[in-house]
Amino acid sequence: MQTTVEILGKMVMVEWSSSADKKMKELTEPLLVEMELYFSCLIRKAVRFGRDARAGNFALAGPQLKIGFRPVMTTACRISDFEGDPPLEDFPIVKPEAFVPKRLTIDYRAGKWIGEFFLQKIQPV
Repeated sequence: MQTTVEILGKMVMVEWSSSADKKMKELTEPLLVEMELYFSCLIRKAVRFGRDARAGNFALAGPQLKIGFRPVMTTACRISDFEGDPPLEDFPIVKPEAFVPKRLTIDYRAGKWIGEFFLQKIQPV
């Protein structure tokens, strides 16, 4: 399954597997999916689901699917200073729309949500 959503004026292709579609139909509330672009000593991409998704705004991608984008940064760069996840804050990017992903894939396997996003256009397989 696939659809396109608009985030910060940019179009994002969202694709999900049949197992993800089946699981979403069982949900009582829409699944929140956040594409997190993490700026620190290195740049990291993460896809967060449900309560872990903390984007300020979500775009409706379907009856049971909402998609958000959140650029974040750490409050410090020394990874050794933190146990677990370092504290994050929203990253005040001047033009956040320049960093909006082009494509998001979602799957549900072995009882877990799995996602990946791409910053470049990649043709579906």
